[in-house]
Formats: sequence, C-alpha cells, structure tokens
Amino acid sequence: SDDDGLEQDLLLSGSLRIVDKDSSSVMEWAQCPGERSHQLLETQQSYETEWDMVNAVSFKRKPCTNGEGGHERSRWAFSFSISDLRSITIKEEGWSYLVFKLKESSTSLPALHFHQGGSTEFLDSLRRYSLLSEAPDDDTCFLVSTPNRALSQSFENLLDDNNFGLVHKLKKDPYVTTLGSFSKVTNYIFDAIRGSEEQHQRPPEEVADLLGEIIPGLEINQQEEPGFEVITRIDLGTRPEVQRRGPLSAEDWAKHLDPEGRMLNIAHLKQVIFKGGLCHAVRKEAWKFLLGYFPWDSTLEERKALQRAKTDEYFRMKLQWKSVSEEQERRNSRLRDYRSLIEKDVNRTDRTNRFYEGIDNPGLVLLHDILMTYCMYDFDLGYVQGMSDLLSPILYVMENEVDAFWCFVSFMDQMHQNFEEQMQGMKTQLIQLSTLLRLLDLAFWNYLESQDSGYLYFCFRWLLIRFKRELSFQDVLRLWEVMWTGLPCQNFHLLVCCAILDSEKHKIMEENYGFNEILKHINELSMKLDIEEILHKAEAICLQIKSCKDLPHSISDILGFTTDAAEPGSQESPRPARPTHQQEAFSNGHGHLRETSHNSCKVAFIS
Repeated sequence: SDDDGLEQDLLLSGSLRIVDKDSSSVMEWAQCPGERSHQLLETQQSYETEWDMVNAVSFKRKPCTNGEGGHERSRWAFSFSISDLRSITIKEEGWSYLVFKLKESSTSLPALHFHQGGSTEFLDSLRRYSLLSEAPDDDTCFLVSTPNRALSQSFENLLDDNNFGLVHKLKKDPYVTTLGSFSKVTNYIFDAIRGSEEQHQRPPEEVADLLGEIIPGLEINQQEEPGFEVITRIDLGTRPEVQRRGPLSAEDWAKHLDPEGRMLNIAHLKQVIFKGGLCHAVRKEAWKFLLGYFPWDSTLEERKALQRAKTDEYFRMKLQWKSVSEEQERRNSRLRDYRSLIEKDVNRTDRTNRFYEGIDNPGLVLLHDILMTYCMYDFDLGYVQGMSDLLSPILYVMENEVDAFWCFVSFMDQMHQNFEEQMQGMKTQLIQLSTLLRLLDLAFWNYLESQDSGYLYFCFRWLLIRFKRELSFQDVLRLWEVMWTGLPCQNFHLLVCCAILDSEKHKIMEENYGFNEILKHINELSMKLDIEEILHKAEAICLQIKSCKDLPHSISDILGFTTDAAEPGSQESPRPARPTHQQEAFSNGHGHLRETSHNSCKVAFIS
C-alpha cells in the first residue's frame, strides 16, 4: 500500500508459516520487529518458524510508533485460509518471488521475495495441504485446490504415525498407503481431486495426472512418441472348457529324477504343476527349481556344492549388517531407516499363522534377518514395505534361512520393478491389464471408464504383492507355484486379475456401482476368493485369446504369444509392449477414440 506516501521499494523482513488449525490450514506472514530482524539477517533462518523470508540486501525500515515494533507488526501482517487461495505465480529476478491470488479478487497481497532461497521447499510444504496444478495457459502459475478437511483427517488416521502431512506420507511411502487400506486411500484421493466445488467430471487423463502428482509411481505419461494400434471389440469365440487335476505327489516328483538327481521331462513336470500345484511335502525342493535357485539340469552333487557356496555368501552379507556398531548406524541414515521399517513390518506380517504367531517367535527373527541381509545384497533398493509379504510364504515353506533367502532373491529378481522408486513395473502392469480387459469385455471396461475406474487402480495391491493379501495363506502357496511354471503364457497373473474381474462384473454393473462402491467391493473380496475357480477361468481365458485370429500385436506381446517359450518364472517380470506403428482396425460401429501411452508405444482404443 502506498496510501501514506511510503516508497514502493520498501522491503520488510518477516516470516511465513502454515498453521494447521482444527477447521482449516492458514497461511500467515508476520513482520519480525526490532532485534528479530537483525537476527534473521545474521542467521538466515529462524528456529521458531517453518519457513523464513530473509532479505540479503539492506532495506529501509519505517520507524516504530510504540517502541516495540508491535504497531508495525500488526500493520503489515496478513493471513488467509489456504482454502481461499486461487493461484500462486512464481517469478524470477535473480531470486524467486511468489504472488498469491485469492478467490476474492478484490483482495490483493504483496509479493513475497525469497532472497535466500526456499521458495521450492515452501511450495513442497504447501502441497501437504493442497493440490497444485500448472495453469494450462501459464507455466509460471499454479492453480490451487484444497481437499475436504474432514476427509484429510480421517485419511491420516489410517496411517501409523501422524508426524507428517498427508501428501508427504504418500510421496514418502506410497506402498504403505496402498497396502494398508487402498480403497479408503483412493476414495480420499479421488474426492480431493474432484474437489467440493467441482460438479463436472474431470477427464481421465487429468485424473491420471493429478494422481501421479500425489503418488509418483502411479503417474501415467500421456506424452510419448506417436504410434498407434487401434483395438476394438473382436470376436474371441467361445471360451473353452479346461480341466485341472490334483497336486503333484512326492512319488510323482521322485519319478522325474534320474540316478544322479537331474530332473527329467521338465516340460511335462511343469505342465503337471501348472494343472494342480504341489503337495506340501514337495514344495521345499520344487520351489528351488521353480524360482531358479537350482538349475533344472543340475545333479544332486552340484546342488549340494551350490548350497555350500551360497551359504558362505549369505553369512558374509549377514555379517556386514550384524557387525555395524550403534555409532556407525547413527551415521548411516539409510540402514537405520531400513532396519526401522523392517522391524515394524515383521511384527505385523502373518501373525495369525502358527509359523509366525506369538512373542519372540523364531520365525520372526529369521524374517527380520533375511530382509536385513537382502538390504546388503541390493542396497540400492533396500527394503520397501510389501517385501515382507513376498518373503513370508517362502520362509514358511523352506524352513531354512539360507534357502529362503536365495529363493527370495530369485523372486525379487522378477518383482524388482514393482518396488523401485519410479514403480515402472506397476505402471506397466496396470496399462497391460487395462489393455487385456478392453479386449475381453469392452462393455465392462467402458462401464469402469464411465466411473473413473478405467485405470484399474483398485487392482494395485493384487499386482504389487501377487494377491498375497487377497487369498488364504495356503491358496497363496498354490497360486504362486502355478504362476512360477511360466505356463500357459507370459504374464499369467494379469489373466488371474481378469478372471476375478470377470466373476465380479455382473454385480458391479447390475448394482450400478460408482467409483467408491467399486473400490469397496474389490477390497472386500479379500479372503473370499476361490483359487481353483480363478485358475480354471484364467486358463480358459488364455486359451480363448490364443485361439483368436488377428490378435492385436499389443495383446500378443503382453502374453508372449509372439516370442519363444520363456524360462520358468520369466513371465513374472512385466515387460512393456513393443512399439508399433501399425494400425489394425476392426469394425465396431463406435467412434470414440482414446489414447493410452505405453512406454514408447502409444495405444489408441476405440470404445
């Protein structure tokens, strides 16, 4: 304000903070009077506030009228609710400054200059309380939308500790939010994106962008190089009947061993395992082959030598973390974080299973030690929440620390991309699953799309830890060993997802479920699924697709029909569909064209 004839270049040193109040979050700026101003200039920061704005240049100070600066402080201070904030414009003049615009356009606020930096960090802090999206016509301007406060608080109550803000938690650990209560998490995210003031439906691409802003691993890139494959409904023919059998017995397993211990007729053996799984007595030995720990053509003596070498290697790595002193660990934040996360997860992994129940259970100690040793084996990845779910069944079957570790290593080689920071494996699989569902049942996919569910985020937990939380413990053992055979196609686990959705589609559509109801329904399927029925249907779907003439290239690539038979378990690593510039059109009579990018390939679907 220049009402008093004050000079326009008057610079006031002060502090900016976000105050989290019961009903709303408020942004406050206050001038720092007297000695406080000089302290700020000297130290360039304040320990009393979250963010400081400090001028590195000299500034003119208006004399205080009350001797204590109180008049000046109250005169220049301002505050507003973040929910009243419309936009933030970022400018550069050798340093950054921010211009806030409120929804009440008649109210103007002064520019806030960050002479010592910190504007980026401040915006990161603001993202804990609001969603910032780039204005379509101005890349220096962010539009601000705020989620419902009650939803925010109820969401934060789902998490273990309340020391951090909502979005900070999602960015820091997207896995725990999805694993803990995925339907509630997604409900909150969707409501936050939709906003209380918006009645219209955002386009799916915008929803994907905003979800990606909150959970980076779920971002779907819409800007890849061009190249199209048009897929419409095609005649898949009748779904064939398939037969399954009982588990492979110990006697049948022994028949596949020659006198030196080599496995015989491996292709037939895998087919038998795929059709019926294994009896539990065989699992401890068979899983080592299925996971690639033991080579299929190795002799008994060769396997014993391998185990001796792997035992030495394991305990060398285990000694690395066991020998770290407390003083060393205090200076190794990553190892300290890994240990803390592992201890927390181990204490809540399969505690109803007799192998892990009770206090001071030796199974829990082994679970902890194997996961800590894996951090030494792959320190770049370390430990990510969800990995304990993948180890637990393996340790249960192996009952041996070393064997369980190396089988877990083999499994993680397949699942690694699921847990990487960019979560490329998860993005790829969600796109692949959506592609398959469009082919199998376009009407159902169109319904999901109409309910903002076309990206199938409700399947996230299924894919991340391979149905570990959806099935009973024994059914998980059966499903995993069937998938590890590599039959009957690549990425068979995606067809398992399709089989489950196929069984649930009628209820979802007949009940006219919306976004929230779909998530709730899928979440409540946990422990209610029939594994044999699912495997029946998934195999039948595979044969149905394989027999289809003129199968789209993207489908062939996802299921591996265009490549030679893969090695055991290789189908577990999601591979992006290869780029294609060919257009394949099939008559359908619908004209809505929609694009979904897939790594370097952009796939367009007519629905």
